[in-house]
Amino acid sequence: MSLSGLGDTGKAQPPPALFPAPESDTPTPGRRRGGAPQNRPQQDGSVQNGPPQTDDAGRQLVFFGADAAEPAVADLAGLLAGPGEVVRMGGTARLSVQVDAAWRVHVLVAELASRGLAASWEPTEGARHAVRTSYTRVLKPLAAAWLHGTTKRPPAAFHLTGRRLRLWLAAAGTPEPPDCFLLRLGADDHECWEPIGVALASAGMAGTLLGPAEGGPAYRIIGRRRLARLAELVGGPPNAAPVDAWPT
Repeated sequence: MSLSGLGDTGKAQPPPALFPAPESDTPTPGRRRGGAPQNRPQQDGSVQNGPPQTDDAGRQLVFFGADAAEPAVADLAGLLAGPGEVVRMGGTARLSVQVDAAWRVHVLVAELASRGLAASWEPTEGARHAVRTSYTRVLKPLAAAWLHGTTKRPPAAFHLTGRRLRLWLAAAGTPEPPDCFLLRLGADDHECWEPIGVALASAGMAGTLLGPAEGGPAYRIIGRRRLARLAELVGGPPNAAPVDAWPT
């Protein structure tokens, strides 16, 4: 069932009743606050918007924070840092991720739509939901950067920005009160786990890797300082997210 977005195929449809439409979680794509888009090439095969701006209240936005740039396809690397998967077909690719709550579906569909990507969802086993894009040429560079044959592996220069973290958290972030947060990984993505941990540490959130026997695979972010850093980077909670599901 198609929810929303623009892509190679399909028309936008309103969300089903299960996901009531909140106020817009993301600004209009294509323009920055206070000016025209500024782009620079990224190592993951896409384009990242330019330097951070200052918001209307005069507060300096966090460098690499979720509010520092407009949505870009390169941000979807955050889903691949977690349990997201990308597959290729000819000159196109499709991104998909399984999530454990309805609110995550609503947030991810909105995030994908803000990047010009049509998305659909369907229920899966264990009260989970699969969210996926259409096959599109737009995702081909992302697939080329992350896939080695059929194995998912981050590109050598991979780093985590606020928007990438925001998508990862929306798909697979779980709070563990009082001072912990889990960022879940792909169960079969063993080659990703270590480099993703390096990227987390480089962003100021060194985490503890939990294996499947410990409730993972996931990185556990521990301590108020690191959680404050996470909250700073990902920005405020989406309107569809429960209050206690987002770092503050």
